[in-house]
Amino acid sequence: MKELLQIMAQLRDPENGCPWDLKQTFETIAPYTIEEAYEVAEAIDSGDLNALKKELGDLLFQVVFYARMAEEQGAFNFDDVAAAISTKLTERHPHVFAGADYKDEAELKSAWEAAKLAEREADGHTNTSVLDGVPTALPALKRASKQGKRAASVGFDWPDRQGVEAKVAEELRELADALEQGDQVDQVNQAAVDEEFGDLLLAMTSYGRHIGVDPEESLRLATNKFGQRFRRMEALMADAGVTWESQSAAQLDGFWEQAKLAE
Repeated sequence: MKELLQIMAQLRDPENGCPWDLKQTFETIAPYTIEEAYEVAEAIDSGDLNALKKELGDLLFQVVFYARMAEEQGAFNFDDVAAAISTKLTERHPHVFAGADYKDEAELKSAWEAAKLAEREADGHTNTSVLDGVPTALPALKRASKQGKRAASVGFDWPDRQGVEAKVAEELRELADALEQGDQVDQVNQAAVDEEFGDLLLAMTSYGRHIGVDPEESLRLATNKFGQRFRRMEALMADAGVTWESQSAAQLDGFWEQAKLAE
């Protein structure tokens, strides 16, 4: 860790550092951080632990980069970052470090959310909302899921999954109604369709919460599966010597089913 911090300091040295590293700011580095986090997830999906080791190093370097820029501004350094997360983890886990006892996981989660709210208030965020602290830059499904969990933590939720299923069905009907109204006047109100589709997706994130599914992770896995099957379908078509243009919808569906069977 010491060596990595020294390397970062050299890269940002005003006289002998790297021109690219020197011109970076918090804002310009942020997109790389997001990209590196996704590459960590991809390495995990692949099951390649050597790749994971490398990607975790890349992600760690992002933290070191931010800490170095902050240190140059006299704001904080890497040790401060490590100390802050250490304090947070011990305070957030009193059942591990302070002898607290929770009767079940629900009570533990409630205490966790209460601790986060107290932290936000301690940081000077007055008139706080339960939804404060959910980053707006999160992928939409992840953000919707997190907001739903926050709302549920204070009792704003359906009592069971059947209630959410009814809501999903209601939103699907409203989307169908918006499309049907467009058909009747030969012009779809795209803004209304977009809104209803968004409401349906939001309801689905709540449904995911009630059945123990992370919507973002579930969609990511499904997308990966689709990509693998599609590539297998392309290979089967190539082996058969056919092109996309030469195949009917039914024939393409046949190749798709072959790809599924190959799994």
